[in-house]
Amino acid sequence: MKREEIMAALQGLDSRTRQRIGIAISVLLLIVIVLSAVNSRITALERKRTAREADIAEMMRLKIRYQQANAGAQRLANRLVATKPDDSPAKVIEEIGIKGRGSQIKPVKGEDVPGYVEDAAEVRMEGLSANEVVNLIHRLEKGARPMTVKKALIKQRFDDPSKLDIVLTIALLKPAPAGTR
Repeated sequence: MKREEIMAALQGLDSRTRQRIGIAISVLLLIVIVLSAVNSRITALERKRTAREADIAEMMRLKIRYQQANAGAQRLANRLVATKPDDSPAKVIEEIGIKGRGSQIKPVKGEDVPGYVEDAAEVRMEGLSANEVVNLIHRLEKGARPMTVKKALIKQRFDDPSKLDIVLTIALLKPAPAGTR
C-alpha cells in the first residue's frame, strides 16, 4: 500500500477507531522505547560485570603472588630466628658434615644489607663427588639458617675425573644487633 491509500483508509474510519489506532501505535512506540532503554542498561551492566570479573581474576593472581611472597618472607623470618649471634659459615659447613680431602674456609667481607649482618666466607673443598656437591649446596641454601651461595666454581679433577674441586663464596645472614639498625 502506498502512503495515500493508508491515509485514505484512516480518513474513512470513524474518530473513535482512529483514536484507538493512535493509542495502539503510541503504546507500541512506548514499548519499543522502554525495551531499547532496558536493552542498553543490560548491555552496560554486562560490560560492567565483564570488567569486574577481569578485576577479580587479576586480584586473585595478585593474592596468590602475595601469599607466595608472604610465605617466603615467613620462611626467611623463621630461618633468621634460628640464627644465633655466634653462628658462622664455618660452623654451618661443619654441621652439614660433608668434607673433602682438603677443606679450607677463609672469611671475606660481606655486602652491606640494611638491618642484617652478612657473614661471608670462601670455602674450598677438594675431592668431592658430584652427589656431595649437590647435597652441600642444597643444604646450604635450604638449611635451617639463611645461607646463600654467592659464587660457585666447580672443577673436575685431572687425577680422578669422578671427583670435583669446588670454591664457594657463601654468606650467612644474621639479624643486626639492636643498636646498629
